[in-house]
Amino acid sequence: MRLTSTSLADCLRVDPAYTFCQPADEVHTSFGGNRSPHLAWSDAPEGTRSFAVVMHDPDVPANASDVNTEGATLPVDAERADFFHWLLVDVPAETTEIAEGAASDGVTQGGKAPGRTAVGLEGLNTYTDFLKGSPMEGTYGRYDGPCPPWNDERLHHYHVAVFALDVTTLGLPEDGAFTGPDVRAAMEGHVLAHAEIVGTFSTNPDVR
Repeated sequence: MRLTSTSLADCLRVDPAYTFCQPADEVHTSFGGNRSPHLAWSDAPEGTRSFAVVMHDPDVPANASDVNTEGATLPVDAERADFFHWLLVDVPAETTEIAEGAASDGVTQGGKAPGRTAVGLEGLNTYTDFLKGSPMEGTYGRYDGPCPPWNDERLHHYHVAVFALDVTTLGLPEDGAFTGPDVRAAMEGHVLAHAEIVGTFSTNPDVR
């Protein structure tokens, strides 16, 4: 199975057109373009009945107490956890491409509603939990791009993967009230093949 994109390149920096935030000189970060990337795939195996798209960052600090805190830094060897940026399931087997901007085009304060779209069934990304208690609090469905802490010394890696599945539906809630672990559990035993692109990004000017 092969995955390509006109928006992303493997092992290269994610352009701020596709990120939730971007570096800014005086306030550390400002909003990025937050467009969902173009994806196209081919050579899915025989027996594929649907696809799922999962984008996650495994480099997010597990302890958020010092995230974006003046005078503090997050060391490279700090414990890390997964942050899910895009969960799209039940994509029909005849679909082989998703247009740029199909799942997001700009930052929406308070988030975008999850649920059924023309492309498939969109779930909740991790901003839903991460932004609780902030002025940006809300329900964040569909795509929201990278925004790693500006005081993190680690370069973040963004895994954008398409999975070929042997079922037409994963049976997840139609209202999109599901998370990354829910998708992983539902896909278990149903993955025929997958392909991914891994991009990198940091808002820390000392990290390249």
